[in-house]
Amino acid sequence: MTVEEFEEFYARTVARLTGQLYVMLGDLHEAQDVVQEAFVKGWSRRRQLDSDGRPEAWIRTVAWRLAVSRWRFRRRAADAWKRSGAPPHVEGPGPDQVALVEALRELPAQQRRTMTLHYLCDLTVEQIVGETGQSASTIKTHLARGRTALAHRLQDPRIEEDPGA
Repeated sequence: MTVEEFEEFYARTVARLTGQLYVMLGDLHEAQDVVQEAFVKGWSRRRQLDSDGRPEAWIRTVAWRLAVSRWRFRRRAADAWKRSGAPPHVEGPGPDQVALVEALRELPAQQRRTMTLHYLCDLTVEQIVGETGQSASTIKTHLARGRTALAHRLQDPRIEEDPGA
């Protein structure tokens, strides 16, 4: 099956197959996902689809198997949660964490990444160099500028600056 033939096959059958899987599954979004994934798998096997002579049946079967696989995964995950009990309650972020995240969002992307790698992931400058491919001096510059920007953005408004300083 040529590229053009596969594109024509897709255009001609995707709506019908999605409708069929929707009826089988009862979930339109799930049907759309598994049909698209089946077409992706079919794309790499388009020569086999052509020789089989029943490409629509092949796509439908693959889509159904993908849906069943997803069901099994979800059921196993639900069973695991039941066995381990309810997850512990985790408090939401406090005002300080929210302020920090908002201040980090205002930094340029590279500074934010560097600050996160260094302070949250506990990576050294050398490890950040290895991960990002940037020079050590660039990393140090990002850290210095990021700290300065965060200090300015996270300054407690209740504390007045000393005008004589």
